[in-house]
Amino acid sequence: MIRLSGPDAFAITGRLLQREIKLEPRKASLRKIFTPDSNELLDQVLVTTFPAPHSFTGEDVAEISCHGSPVVVRQLLDLLLVNGARLAGPGEFTLRAVANGRMNLSQAEAVRDLIDARTQAAAKQAARQVNGELSNVLRPLRDRIVDVVVQLESALEFVEDDLPTVKIMVLQELLMGVSESIQRLVVSYKSGRLLSAGAKVTILGSPNVGKSSLFNELVRTDRAIVTDKPGTTRDTLTESIDLNGVPVALTDTAGLRNTTDVIESMGIERTQRAMSEADLLLVVLDCSLPVGKAEEELLAQTSAHRRLVVNNKSDLIDGPIPKNELSVSARTGAGIEDLRLAILANLQDGAFADGAALLVTNARHHDLLLRAGSEVDMANQALGDHLSEELVLVSLHSALRLFGEITGETTTENILSEIFATFCIGK
Repeated sequence: MIRLSGPDAFAITGRLLQREIKLEPRKASLRKIFTPDSNELLDQVLVTTFPAPHSFTGEDVAEISCHGSPVVVRQLLDLLLVNGARLAGPGEFTLRAVANGRMNLSQAEAVRDLIDARTQAAAKQAARQVNGELSNVLRPLRDRIVDVVVQLESALEFVEDDLPTVKIMVLQELLMGVSESIQRLVVSYKSGRLLSAGAKVTILGSPNVGKSSLFNELVRTDRAIVTDKPGTTRDTLTESIDLNGVPVALTDTAGLRNTTDVIESMGIERTQRAMSEADLLLVVLDCSLPVGKAEEELLAQTSAHRRLVVNNKSDLIDGPIPKNELSVSARTGAGIEDLRLAILANLQDGAFADGAALLVTNARHHDLLLRAGSEVDMANQALGDHLSEELVLVSLHSALRLFGEITGETTTENILSEIFATFCIGK
């Protein structure tokens, strides 16, 4: 689908059809496009028009749905450019929608998140924000701050005496409620970041402890080569998996040991790099064998990292397995689901697990909310200390400005350029 937006969108599309375009708005019409030089049929397309302001961008928009051949698409684009169109920049359609009031900035950023979503849970969160749910949550908080500002401004202009204690307590209660709501949004970023950015989990262990077998079980496919020969895995291997909506990049690594093999040594170097970049380490031990010196060194080396110690080959153990240990069998699949849950719980670490809650998924929003909450808290403290209304108002006006930067009401041109530079072409 090729989309045109702007005051000349219908005229340019009409020239492509070699006749004046008279199409019923928002209704797809079957049309033919011919090459201008030889008048040969180029493609049979569906053309749909969306007159301003009832379109995605708020401008006249024409959409041409053609066959997906790269040759056909390239020829159609060339024809459009010859007839007065130009190629859109990254995110330009969404930027025009923001400029024309069709959506606010937080909704526009959610469009990008929806495109980039790697799990169903991430897509649902992004879709909620595209529909303006974050803006709807922030609006009553902003209104409460404005209410406090109005009362303080009135007191500053018309009341000669200090505000009565009862009035101050009422205003403090209002601001306390705003602060608590902001804090809930700030805390939700821990889960929101996992949904949007995902996590890196690296599997470590000595050769032949079953790392690759465990990797295959977690990704639910025979992705890594598995043999009884130690040192089979000589390079890192990464696959993406979905853990209850959290995208995880799972990496299998070469076994850690002293070796003179050049290729295996390079693999071990990459293992060290993957270990340093991981959000969580799975340190795999062979529980059918005593813990040796190499395992003790690995446990000591990873003690400062966030990790889970996984005892593999539990099917070779005759006696009972301690309940407080993670024991699995990559061969039989025993304990794999418990391991999945343990990985997820460790990554969330107290963050929201409720899929029904609105989550802040954008780092820029998180930073602005942190700063806005701090300004509200400072204003509340100033009220309690009976400082002048001017000092309280400075913090409250700053909080309102920070809220405006989330929705785009007070965002500078430089920030807009940085945000939309991350969009794909044509969105």
